[in-house]
Amino acid sequence: MTTTAASTDLLIAHFSGKLAFETDASDVHADQEGGARFVLVDSRGESAWAQGRIVGAVHMPTAQIAARASEEIPTDLPVVTYCWGPGCNGSTRAALEFAKLGYRVREMIGGFEYWAREGYPVENDHGPVVRAKDPLTAPLDAITCDC
Repeated sequence: MTTTAASTDLLIAHFSGKLAFETDASDVHADQEGGARFVLVDSRGESAWAQGRIVGAVHMPTAQIAARASEEIPTDLPVVTYCWGPGCNGSTRAALEFAKLGYRVREMIGGFEYWAREGYPVENDHGPVVRAKDPLTAPLDAITCDC
């Protein structure tokens, strides 16, 4: 495979764009632990929220964002959206709704599935839920994948 200057520029633009608009569970967790100021939004429905969610997330289903966001989430705070996982584009649709309202927004790729599989804090309506790390998603002996 050969790369020309034009294709190099396109590649750089593509991957820079992805990093500007996406984040992952490991980075979101590190930001939470580091005290970064942002709002994590769970865009799934009520039954999904009740089943389990990321500790500290705000529940705002995509269909409610236009009506609720400006009243509940300061426009000067960055927003990170998530949904079930890689097989769901709900976080993309939610991020689009926040972008339409003028928010700085990123989508958490991997969603709730990868958050839980990587062993980060999860809760449901009954309290904390303890899950073991999945060795297919994160090293068992480290906090992050060090990618």
